[in-house]
Amino acid sequence: MADITVPRPIAKVLVLPGLDHLARLALASPFLISGVVKLFDFGGAVNEVAGLGLQPAAPIAAAIVCTQLGGSVLFLTRRYCWLGAGILAVFTALATLLAHPFWAFEGPDRGRQTATFFEHVAIVGGFAMAALFVNGRGARP
Repeated sequence: MADITVPRPIAKVLVLPGLDHLARLALASPFLISGVVKLFDFGGAVNEVAGLGLQPAAPIAAAIVCTQLGGSVLFLTRRYCWLGAGILAVFTALATLLAHPFWAFEGPDRGRQTATFFEHVAIVGGFAMAALFVNGRGARP
């Protein structure tokens, strides 16, 4: 199979300085925002964790805040992007299984939960792709 050449205008956009950082910031933004909101409304974070049936809720909520913020910071660095991507991908997979069990719903709720579940699966894939590209494995020589 022959490689398809990237059109010049697209190639010029893909090499813009800082585009890789901006793309990773976009992917990390839900975790950064959620971590900051949970940090400033820790009581709400504890209630959210308790609502999922997880106990002890306060230490779990604290671990979630540390995971979201710490994983995001690592993901935004070039050196530890792979580690942050792994942390946030595992967190997303676990949180998705706990919070969006589409198989337990019926009717329209099942459709909404299924869509959300697979949107989160796509985020996990995005973290994998970002880690591959940052570490030079995303493009062929």
